[in-house]
Amino acid sequence: MVEKQMVIGNLKVIVAKDYDSLSFIAGDTIATQIKRKPSSVLGLATGSTPIGTYKHLVARHQNGLSFEEVRAFNLDEYHPINKDSDQSYAYFMQENLFKHIDISPNNIDIPSGETPMPAAECVRYENSIRDVGGIDLQLLGLGLNGHIGFNEPDAHFPKMTQYTSLKQSTIDANARFFDSADDVPKHAITMGIGTIFAAESVLMLISGAAKAEIAHAVICGDITPKVPGSILQLHRNVTIILDSEAAAKL
Repeated sequence: MVEKQMVIGNLKVIVAKDYDSLSFIAGDTIATQIKRKPSSVLGLATGSTPIGTYKHLVARHQNGLSFEEVRAFNLDEYHPINKDSDQSYAYFMQENLFKHIDISPNNIDIPSGETPMPAAECVRYENSIRDVGGIDLQLLGLGLNGHIGFNEPDAHFPKMTQYTSLKQSTIDANARFFDSADDVPKHAITMGIGTIFAAESVLMLISGAAKAEIAHAVICGDITPKVPGSILQLHRNVTIILDSEAAAKL
């Protein structure tokens, strides 16, 4: 299941045999966090990579793991988008995790893709995370251009939850989930780099040969806002799990 474990700088790196192994290890890591602290505050990610992890968490719940005290904050959401749209991240989280476990709806917070005032929603969201004492474990994927959340390559690292424009490369990458690239929202609300960095621990998942080059840049390259995920090299408690294809250039 685990092909290799290593420490690169501050980063604990686990190379899993394949996607299923990656998902099992990630699910087990999150389950361990919940067992250690039932009232854990989790930052949760969307996209194709964490789907397997959520399946493992649902299976763990069916075998007795309770999410009753867990607080969940979503990493990001498209804007504008209706929360009931099957392309919204609110819908994604319900379908892939929330409706299958015993988490209270009152303990779920996702940025509003419907708000007419996204700047005010960013402030509300940031304050909501602060008011519960911050995130205990933040789950992340990694974009092909190095973005984490929807923090795109830029000249600086955005600190707080922000309303951001999506790069064309991100729109193109996400077009497979929509009828066409024209239907992909051009903006999003996302936790900022500082918000993510304030998490007690970070768990990043990277899968597939297409991510091998950017995985190397994030883990071994220069720390630069042009590769937003590279900032994690400075975090005190990061675990990165890659499948063997994504780890090919390490």
